[in-house]
Amino acid sequence: MLPFDFIIIGKPVPHRAKDKKALKAWREHVRITAQHCWGERLPLADKLYVKITHFYDALPGNVGQDLDSERIIKPVLDALNGVIYQDDYQIAELDNRRRNLNGSFRVKGMSIALAEGFCKGEEFLHVKVDSLRNPESVN
Repeated sequence: MLPFDFIIIGKPVPHRAKDKKALKAWREHVRITAQHCWGERLPLADKLYVKITHFYDALPGNVGQDLDSERIIKPVLDALNGVIYQDDYQIAELDNRRRNLNGSFRVKGMSIALAEGFCKGEEFLHVKVDSLRNPESVN
């Protein structure tokens, strides 16, 4: 069951966006995508590790994606409540990353979901949920 990962195609809408309809539509898109990928399984009840990587599209020489990475994760985490996990208070470790699709980087152990995201050729989020790696560690 874990680790579990999936992709969300599209440009994220940040928390506190001025366009509330767009934010609501984005949360719904995330929730529906997660439900489709998660299937009929019950939401998890344990402490979790979550990694969200935003793969954005910016041409070389441009400033790049103008979204604050911290503000794009809140709508995603909220949308996963009751679907992947019971409540986002269960997230004990959170890893938030941004990568330019036009940049060069190496991917080790690519999952089928992540490969699908790259094949789409569009901006996307890759979400990975796993058991808490070391619950006794503070660093």
